[in-house]
Amino acid sequence: MEYLEGVLSLVANAAILIFEFMGVGIIIYSGFTGFARFLRKSPETKIYLAKGLAMGLEFKMGSEILRTVVVREWKEIGIVAGIIALRAALTFLIHWEIKEEEKNGK
Repeated sequence: MEYLEGVLSLVANAAILIFEFMGVGIIIYSGFTGFARFLRKSPETKIYLAKGLAMGLEFKMGSEILRTVVVREWKEIGIVAGIIALRAALTFLIHWEIKEEEKNGK
């Protein structure tokens, strides 16, 4: 049983790193392309950047959810829960801003 727990821990930690890198990569790519759109004065810049940030945060939130599999103490679970709550709130606010911007743009 300990062997299976070790394998689960390794797989979960690898997936956490992969999701973290994907989230950071999406945010960086969205930032650079959003800046390029801003320089070209594209009217869709704000929506594009917000959607990219929301997608990156979704991947990072997925990594935090996976992190709950490998934590062992209640204190760590509380920290992970706080991080998940903050990222969920940020994602909610970004989605709300996207809806408002799309509503005002039409």
